[in-house]
Amino acid sequence: MAIKITGTGSFIPSQIEKNEDFYKHEFLNADGSSINNSNEVIVKKFKAITGIGERRYIKPSLTNSDIAYYAAQKAIEDAKINQEELDYIIVAHNYGDVKHNTEQSDTVPSIGSRVKHLLGIKNPKCVAYDVLFGCPGWVEAVIQANAFIKAGIAKKCLVIGSETLSRVIDKHDRDSMIYSDGAGATIIENTVHEGGIINHESATYALDEAHFIYFGETNNLEVTDKRRYIKMYGRKIYEFALNNVPAAMKSCLDGSGIDIRDIKKILIHQANEKMDEAIVERFYKLYNMDMPEGIMPMTINKLGNSSVATVPTLFDMILKNNLEGHSINEGDLIMFASVGAGMNINAIIYKH
Repeated sequence: MAIKITGTGSFIPSQIEKNEDFYKHEFLNADGSSINNSNEVIVKKFKAITGIGERRYIKPSLTNSDIAYYAAQKAIEDAKINQEELDYIIVAHNYGDVKHNTEQSDTVPSIGSRVKHLLGIKNPKCVAYDVLFGCPGWVEAVIQANAFIKAGIAKKCLVIGSETLSRVIDKHDRDSMIYSDGAGATIIENTVHEGGIINHESATYALDEAHFIYFGETNNLEVTDKRRYIKMYGRKIYEFALNNVPAAMKSCLDGSGIDIRDIKKILIHQANEKMDEAIVERFYKLYNMDMPEGIMPMTINKLGNSSVATVPTLFDMILKNNLEGHSINEGDLIMFASVGAGMNINAIIYKH
């Protein structure tokens, strides 16, 4: 018996926002002062650091719960299950439904309840709720689904990571270029097969790190509305991630009893290309090894950082042969890992 991912699905928005589209923005420092560089230089430096060339935004008519539902439909179809047999629907997100051109996030009812409604599930014993855990939310929701199934109170769970960060970005902040929209969904089941979730680990660093990512005012001091936007202390996050994530990944791997040489892929949250590469390189250095070529598939160059959606979307793309040069085959050992607001870190060792 094994608790495995039996179906995947994702929703990648069709609207492409290229780096060149930011040339017309008025970027300002946090104190409202002008930046002593042209937008062309700002964007070039941004690309060199993050690896992002373009990102995806949803259409004005859509909301977060809509795209979570679209990804869920695909995962249910892929798993070939009856959706009425689902015991849990767990949706990881951070900002709820933010309608186009509105200032307020809507989280009541939960995104989980909205997805269940859109799916048309009649069974009241299918419990739907949300997880707010920063970018590691989908990984944490998988860990929760695993616990429910292990405890014998669930057999099938729908776990979704969905976010529309384009609705909460400050157009006067250079960091706004990082963020994107997307949704990834998975069906987690108790199966007769081998493998599945072997080990997992989670941690929250909140003493000094809780507000490294936060909701704040626009950089444009002339704007007087009360709207808030996603903000971050990028340098602090970078240093935190490099100092803490590799050790957390090592602890998870060591607890699994798996040899690092047997890991075929590391699916890490697509936050920043340089940061992710540095994390995985440091992880291998803890075993006195060089990072193997092709171990870390990346989508951030085309899809940007869609928070909770990056890992399940990446997983779905690889399984559906939509990421050139990468594959995951039956029996392969992989690691899911993420870091984000909280500050939270988590990892899973999984046998496909």
